[in-house]
Amino acid sequence: MKNILYRLFEHQYLGKEEAKSILQRIAEGRYNDCQISSLITVFLMRNISVEELTGFREALLEMRVPVDLSDYKVIDIVGTGGDGKNTFNISTAACFAVAGAGYPVVKHGNYGATSVSGASNVMEQHGVVFTKDIYKLKESMEKCNMAYLHAPLFNPALKAVAPVRKSLAVRTFFNMLGPLVNPVIPAYQLLGVYNLPLLRLYSYTYQESGTRFGVVHSLDGYDEISLTSDFKVSMPEMEKLYTPEMLGFRRVKEDELFGGDTVEDAAEIFDAVLNNTAMEAQKNCVIVNAAFAIQVICPEKRIEECIAEARESIESGKAMDTLKTFISINS
Repeated sequence: MKNILYRLFEHQYLGKEEAKSILQRIAEGRYNDCQISSLITVFLMRNISVEELTGFREALLEMRVPVDLSDYKVIDIVGTGGDGKNTFNISTAACFAVAGAGYPVVKHGNYGATSVSGASNVMEQHGVVFTKDIYKLKESMEKCNMAYLHAPLFNPALKAVAPVRKSLAVRTFFNMLGPLVNPVIPAYQLLGVYNLPLLRLYSYTYQESGTRFGVVHSLDGYDEISLTSDFKVSMPEMEKLYTPEMLGFRRVKEDELFGGDTVEDAAEIFDAVLNNTAMEAQKNCVIVNAAFAIQVICPEKRIEECIAEARESIESGKAMDTLKTFISINS
């Protein structure tokens, strides 16, 4: 590790295989906490490269607890976090809207790190018991098009760095890996990022992985389509700047997306959206994210068609029915 650190301190970059090997050695406990902390610090002081991120990703995927849901071509909808906006659980609500529209979804998530309520928080608030039982996961897919994977159950390699990450108490490159290491390796993914350099980084990384992707970013700093500003969408065939008005939505105020001060507050908004009783701004934000997820799966569809499908899923009650069935299976 000493030689690796010297090279990194001299502004050199790691190759993909080298990055992969380093993360495997970290997981095996071959480096001490000070060395791991120094490595993390390098990536706080400069941007991570596509090759480095890809190598780290491959290492984690090789060490994951595998989940075979290959019978389903699933999508995951996730944000990187780190935007500091403390919104309600927009991507998780969008997952249920997409599943309610008839598309298979496997959400990979964790407890909130940069907001009050992460996906795992809102799931637990509904009585969901996390599992890696493949039969239970398949039952959930069959009955409601939706399964949930609590990240710590499937990525034990991250335990080796947990104490260092907790002690540093800052965002690290390990946070960036979360959206890339869904253990089912989904065929499709919609990812929200909090700045434009990350949009490009993840777009290049997805192109290397073969996943059909959409990466979205609101220009005022949200890691999802917030409708509070113009937003950019990157897919394999295009990169386009949208305004909310182009898609028939009014521009939203930041406080309309606030997730509250407690997990209970966030869960109440989450339920209201899926029950079609939320504020228009909250519902529309979920609809537009779900719509672009549908377009990732079905690129031949116009975005207006995808918006109509997402809206119908919520307004018809299908999204809420999906949530109720999901809870009954997974509680």
